[in-house]
Amino acid sequence: MKLTVFFIFSVVATVLQSDIILGKNDLLLEEDARLDFMGLATKYGHPAVRHQVTTEDGYILTLFHIPGRSKLPVLLMHGLLDTADTFLLRGNDSLGIALANSGYDLWFGNCRGNRYSRRHRDLDPNRDSSYWSFTFHEMGYYDLPAIIDRVLNETGTPSLTAIGHSRGNTIFFVLGSTRPEYNSKVNVVIALAPVVYLRDLPLPFQTILNSLPVVYKILASANIQVNEFFGYDSVSTMFLRTFCPQNFISYQFCLNQILYPILGFDPFTFDQSFLRIFLYHYPAGTSWRDSLHFTQLSNSRIFRRYDFGNDINMLMYNSTSPPLYPLRRVTMPVALIAARNDPISTLSNVDLLKRQLPNVADYAVVPWLLFNHGDFVWLQTAPIHVFPQIKRVLLRFNPI
Repeated sequence: MKLTVFFIFSVVATVLQSDIILGKNDLLLEEDARLDFMGLATKYGHPAVRHQVTTEDGYILTLFHIPGRSKLPVLLMHGLLDTADTFLLRGNDSLGIALANSGYDLWFGNCRGNRYSRRHRDLDPNRDSSYWSFTFHEMGYYDLPAIIDRVLNETGTPSLTAIGHSRGNTIFFVLGSTRPEYNSKVNVVIALAPVVYLRDLPLPFQTILNSLPVVYKILASANIQVNEFFGYDSVSTMFLRTFCPQNFISYQFCLNQILYPILGFDPFTFDQSFLRIFLYHYPAGTSWRDSLHFTQLSNSRIFRRYDFGNDINMLMYNSTSPPLYPLRRVTMPVALIAARNDPISTLSNVDLLKRQLPNVADYAVVPWLLFNHGDFVWLQTAPIHVFPQIKRVLLRFNPI
């Protein structure tokens, strides 16, 4: 209960109090907190190339490329509220740099609404609320096809290898089930902490999910336009950047009352230095509708499209209920990698997903008992605990 109250209060208060004084001490920040993707890639020895991709519905996305020599390109897709930065944040111990050091030709996508992909051909995200009328469905249906086609056009290859984290896998399952012609363009997706089913979640995370519609209604009742969710430059995000690393007490509070209830408790994920770096890259924005879609998945216990309510559902789907995503159509090979201490992508939900997919190429559980949802990309010792499973699949499908 206390967690729910704090979460609702923190979101509402930081939105309402836009005149909050933020005492940032940029001069004291670690260098990696100040660097964007291009800066991080250069610092760690692999200068990147920036591409712009426009989707069929007009969203302008940023795609980063670290050139390599692998036979097939590797596309990495980030999770909720995240960016491509996540694959470089641990420097030489990060997945992106480790794969670049091995010679893989790497492409890093950014979904609509985050700090790198907050543009549109016709709409202004700061003025047009319709810009934010998307969930992970549009990311899978529009963003991924545009990104995949660009990568394949640039490289001249018939297919690519994909690595997703969290929501970065959800969108591949949307893609494969709604645009099955793209199944043949992905020779394998390595799904780290895949999020599809959200049944029977641990209480702390379930409480946070259930609180999102409450927060949404509070803000809407106060005549506050509810569009962007934890944008990179929003007051909510700047509050977290300022408050959490302020001192040892605030650091412990943010870990134990915010991050660990969501990600799972692992005292090795965040030291104070890395937390400061992390909070200057995450959260980086999405739409409120996107976050609410995940609450709907949990409450409905099935994997289906966004529920607008009976009347709009009839207009959108010709049915009062949203249609299911037919996972039997996801014929691309999928390698599932899960963790025992993950309160979001729980072992039981990953097992349910495994039984629904027609082409599971590999399944592994990280041996480290404390390994949580964020550790796949943010744990300094991830090269020991999870990279071997990733490289095993790569050697099979995309050897170098």
